[in-house]
Amino acid sequence: MAAVKSQPTRIVIVGGGYVGMYTALGLQKKLRSGEASVTVIDPQPHMTYQPFLPEAAAGSIEPRHVVVPLRKVLKRCHVVTGRATRIEHSRKAVTVELADGHVEEFEYDVLVSALGAISRTLPIPGLPEVGIGMKTIGEAIYLRNHVLSRLDQAASTNDPELRKRLLSFVVIGGGFAGIETLAELEDMARYALRYYEGLKQEDMHWVLVEATGRIMPEVSARLGVYTVEQLEKRGIKCYLDTRVKSMEGGHVVLDDGTEFDSDTIIWTAGMKANPMLRNTDLPLDERGRVRCTAAMQVVGLPGVWAAGDCSAVPDLSRTEEDPTATCVPNAQHAIRQSKLLTKNIIATLRGKQPKDYFHKYLGSVAGLGLYKGVADVFGLRFKGVVAWFMHRSYHVMFMPTVNRKFRVFVDWTQALFSGREVVALGQIHEPKAEFDRATKS
Repeated sequence: MAAVKSQPTRIVIVGGGYVGMYTALGLQKKLRSGEASVTVIDPQPHMTYQPFLPEAAAGSIEPRHVVVPLRKVLKRCHVVTGRATRIEHSRKAVTVELADGHVEEFEYDVLVSALGAISRTLPIPGLPEVGIGMKTIGEAIYLRNHVLSRLDQAASTNDPELRKRLLSFVVIGGGFAGIETLAELEDMARYALRYYEGLKQEDMHWVLVEATGRIMPEVSARLGVYTVEQLEKRGIKCYLDTRVKSMEGGHVVLDDGTEFDSDTIIWTAGMKANPMLRNTDLPLDERGRVRCTAAMQVVGLPGVWAAGDCSAVPDLSRTEEDPTATCVPNAQHAIRQSKLLTKNIIATLRGKQPKDYFHKYLGSVAGLGLYKGVADVFGLRFKGVVAWFMHRSYHVMFMPTVNRKFRVFVDWTQALFSGREVVALGQIHEPKAEFDRATKS
């Protein structure tokens, strides 16, 4: 007679991003009562839908609507706000530094590694001091306020050199994140100029710097060229095959000899695997990602799973051409992997075999500002308004929860009739400044 388990299977999910939240959401819907407990560990109490960050930064979407509160949607899961610092599968334990600073260990029977990637930085002088990332909702809010505050300051100064520096905006990195951030912020700033006396569009200097010979490698080369042409028509200077040598004090020096000053330097030059994985006994590949089978099981470790940006899951749609091909780190794979991962975990809990992940890449869509975009879907290429509509439709379809879909749609509808909100709320970065000033008066 089979032994009856004395307690539910303990499932611990490290990471509350796409994979972590979607997997937990699927598990809480499909697990039987008492079959397993699910714990989700993440430093933030919310999941961020990153494809919408550029629109949140540009004022097309309310920033709160780009994030999904984990505790609100994962009502049957235990949500822990803390940073995982170590995984010891030999002891089946995760070490976590919680929000209040104390450290706890969480034991597990089943582990899901769903850590997200972090920004890939380079040893460029000045980057840590003046660079601004674009990966979190906090960075998106900061960038919006920062760009608009540069317009405020530029409209207030009589110093032409200072004005030129304030109105010079640089984006380093020509992938999707960089291009969409650049295009959306430039579109917002150009719209805002109508409210600033003495400032003209030609006063602004928007610059893209990309180390390779093309932008957005996920789309066709032809669409990449078209995108550069459209950006340059808007007055954006695009430096391809160009690297940044230094940016100390905001003085940008490129390897082609170009030099200029800027008060806004946005870094979007790629991602890398989360360094916390080096503090684990999980098998990693040469890029620091967790080695997985096609079923998303960690190689050689029963009961351990991984998916998303920091996993090396074989891409079965490409392995005939390249046996070493793995799934690229994007939302399209992460969302689909999480759905199968939920089914595979439940299947193994019930003594069944997991299924391999197979998804043929459908294509890519990118927004380039209001009513502008590019799309490469099923081998067909689209530009302008049609591509912009496809971009919005695709991402609102995959935005988690009906609640958030509705809120984003309402934001878009309001913006369609009333335009962008172009006000800088810089006080949120120094909330006590006015009160401190009052106490000293």
